[in-house]
Amino acid sequence: MELSIGRFCCLLLSLSAGVASGLEFTSTEPTSIEKASGQSVKLDCQFRLGPEDSGPLDIEWSLLSSDNQKEDKMVILYSGDRAYEDYYPQMKGRVHFNSADPKNGDASINLTGLKSSDSGTYQCKVKKAPGIRSRKMLLIVMVKPSKPRCFAEGPTLEGKDIVLRCISSEGTNPLQYSWEKTSNGKLLPSSAVMDPVGGTINVRNASASASGSYRCSASNRVGTEECILYLNVTPPPNTAGIIAGSIIAVLLILIIIAIILFCCCRARHRKKYEKEICNEIREDVPPPKSRVSTARSFTVGSQRSSLGSMSPSNLHEYALKPQYDKIPSSEEYERPPSQIPLPPPNVARMAGPNLSRMGGIPVMIPAQNRDGSIV
Repeated sequence: MELSIGRFCCLLLSLSAGVASGLEFTSTEPTSIEKASGQSVKLDCQFRLGPEDSGPLDIEWSLLSSDNQKEDKMVILYSGDRAYEDYYPQMKGRVHFNSADPKNGDASINLTGLKSSDSGTYQCKVKKAPGIRSRKMLLIVMVKPSKPRCFAEGPTLEGKDIVLRCISSEGTNPLQYSWEKTSNGKLLPSSAVMDPVGGTINVRNASASASGSYRCSASNRVGTEECILYLNVTPPPNTAGIIAGSIIAVLLILIIIAIILFCCCRARHRKKYEKEICNEIREDVPPPKSRVSTARSFTVGSQRSSLGSMSPSNLHEYALKPQYDKIPSSEEYERPPSQIPLPPPNVARMAGPNLSRMGGIPVMIPAQNRDGSIV
């Protein structure tokens, strides 16, 4: 019984020694690689077969899952003298064997157009019975810093603290920032304090000598990008002049507004006055009292009727009478009834019918107002 156990142990030792002396890896490349996104990488996997490795050759490349509960993802496979490169859809068309005939001892693969999602642990497994070997490699795909943006925070005035900031929106951490002055002696101000992680530089109590061009560099292990900033430190503004100018400007605006309001009110008043004048209904002067009009009508009518009823033989006698030589003036017409002279007592007043019988023609005298206008 002890002899059989010893023989079994010797058999195991001989098998393990045979396997160890057969298939083995000959790669000398590091097992951890850092590359920038967009670049290409070669994952090295060189091997050598032994005379006792007589089975079919199988080569498997897989991306190991960080979670033990999830399955590993097959990336590429070589089996039966044929390569299968479409196992992993996210790397389709980007992964190929480095050698056209991997069975010659080169199981390396090339991965192009690297993405940040390609980061992970890759395993190369070579199987040729009875030999089996595997090799793991860590690939870190880093994103190169994007072109940073340089700007100054706050007012760039003399005597103030000025903060220059540099920010890169993309890039794999850790990112490092550095500032340098590219003009006026190429020396940073003595009061400048730089933060390489935050990407800022604080210039305290800035003076005019701090003006000039500055360059900021954002870098990580896979790349560097730069930006240029021109800083112009100006004297503080004249506060008293600004206040005086503001007051004058406000006064001018108030004066202009007052003039506009005055012109508008005046134009509105004129328009209203013209409208009232146009729409005003003028009233005529009231006619004189009926007594005055009757007296005037009677007097003039009586005189004209008398002249019309006289014969030629009486005209001479009529002309000699003084009371008929004068035609009443407008002043006499306008006298009140108490001041109108009465006709001579010897002149007989005749009514309209009597004048008609005597051959006279009655004449109507239109009524007149005090102005002499016909009513």
